Amino acid sequence: MDARTVIAALRRGEEPSGAALRWFAQGLASGAVSDAQAGAFAMGVCLRGLSEEARAALTLAMRDSGHVLRWNLPGPVLDKHSTGGVGDCVSLVLAPMLAACGVYVPMISGRGLGHTGGTLDKLEAIPSYDTAPSEARLRDVLREAGCAIVSASEGIAPADKRLYAIRDVSATVESLDLITASILSKKLAAGLEGLVLDVKVGSGAFMKTMEEARALARSLVGTANAAGCPTTALITDMDQPLADALGNALEVRCVMQVLTGGAGGPLLDLSVALGAELLASAGIEGGAARLRETVTSGAAAERFGRMVAGLGGPPDFVERWRDLLPAAPVVLDVPAPEAGHVAAMDGEALGLAVVHLGGGREVETDRVDPAVGLSDVLRLGQRVETGQPLARVHAASRAAAEAAAAAVTAAIRLGDAPDVAPLVRERIA
Repeated sequence: MDARTVIAALRRGEEPSGAALRWFAQGLASGAVSDAQAGAFAMGVCLRGLSEEARAALTLAMRDSGHVLRWNLPGPVLDKHSTGGVGDCVSLVLAPMLAACGVYVPMISGRGLGHTGGTLDKLEAIPSYDTAPSEARLRDVLREAGCAIVSASEGIAPADKRLYAIRDVSATVESLDLITASILSKKLAAGLEGLVLDVKVGSGAFMKTMEEARALARSLVGTANAAGCPTTALITDMDQPLADALGNALEVRCVMQVLTGGAGGPLLDLSVALGAELLASAGIEGGAARLRETVTSGAAAERFGRMVAGLGGPPDFVERWRDLLPAAPVVLDVPAPEAGHVAAMDGEALGLAVVHLGGGREVETDRVDPAVGLSDVLRLGQRVETGQPLARVHAASRAAAEAAAAAVTAAIRLGDAPDVAPLVRERIA
C-alpha cells in the first residue's frame, strides 16, 4: 500500500478501506506521507466525501496513530469542543467553571483555522503560558487545577497534527469528514468520559446553514458515541461574534471580565448551557446554577489562575491581567457611515480582517501578533448614529488599522432592526 494508490482511488470516487485509512494515518504520523500527498488526500476527501463507516474508520485511525491517555482521577473527565467561530472564547470560560464544579477537563485544543481564532493562540497571549507541556506536567496541572488547556502533544493523534495544519492552507477546512475526524481523534485520544460539542452556524461559522450544521452535529455525535464516548451537541448561533472582541489578547480580556464577575452576556450564557449538558451527562444536577455560582464566588477565576500558573504563566495573572496582556500601538474607531440598526454582519469577513491584521495565519509559517484585532463590536439590533463607532480596530500600524476599518465597514450592514436568532438553536443527542 502507498499514498499514491490511496489518493488515486479517492480521485476515482472509490471508498478507501479501513486498512487503507489506517495506513494513511500511520503514514501521516511517521512522515511516510509527504505534505503534497496529505494535501491531495484532504482535497480528495473534501471533493468526494466519505461514508459514515469510512469516516469513523478515519477518526479511529487518526486517534490510534499515537498515544491514548488514561486517567485515574476523583471525578468525571469531561470536555467541550467548538467547530469554530469568531469571538468564540468559551473554552477559556467553561474549563475553569467545570473544574470548580469538581470536573476534570483535559482540553486538547487547536490553533486558528481560516477566519476563526484558535484557543491556543489566545492562551499564548498570556506571557509564558506553555501550551505544549510534557504529559507529566499536564497530569500535575490537571490534578491541581482541575483543567488544563493545551495542544496535542507529539504523541497525541500525530496524524491529525499534520493534517490540521495542511487543511488550513489548502482550502479544505470545511470538509465535514475531515472536521469530524480532526475533532474526535484528539478528543478520543484524551481519554474522555463525556463530551459536548458546540456546532456553530451562521455567517461567522464554517457551517452557514442549519442543514450543514445538523449534518456536522449528527456526524460528530454519531461517531463519538459509536466510539464509546457519551456525546451531545448544541447548534449555536454565529451570525455575529459571541464576545464583542476578535483577536487573541482582546478575547482573553473578555474572558477575564466574565470570570471576574464584570460581564455576562452571550459568552457566559453559552458557557453555562454547554457546561450544564456536560454536568447532566455525569449525573450532576442543577448544573446551570452551579456553574453561575462558580463565577459569582470567584472559584472559576481561581481555577483559571491555578491553570495559568501551573503552565508557566504569571502566578498573579487573575489579579493583574489588565497590565499583563499585550496591547496594540494603534487603536482606531470605525465610524458608522449612516444611522440605523445593525441589521447584518459578515462574520467571516470580520474574522479575515483580524487575520490580515496579523491576528491569524495566511500561511502556515506566519507568526501571530497577539495584540491586534477588533473590540467593542456592536451586536445585531443595536442602534447607531452616523459617526458613532461600529467597532474599534487594534493594529500594529496606521495603514493596517485603516485597511481593517474599511473591511469592518463593508462587513456590517445598517438598516432596520433584524430578527435575532436564539443563542442555542437546536440540541442533537
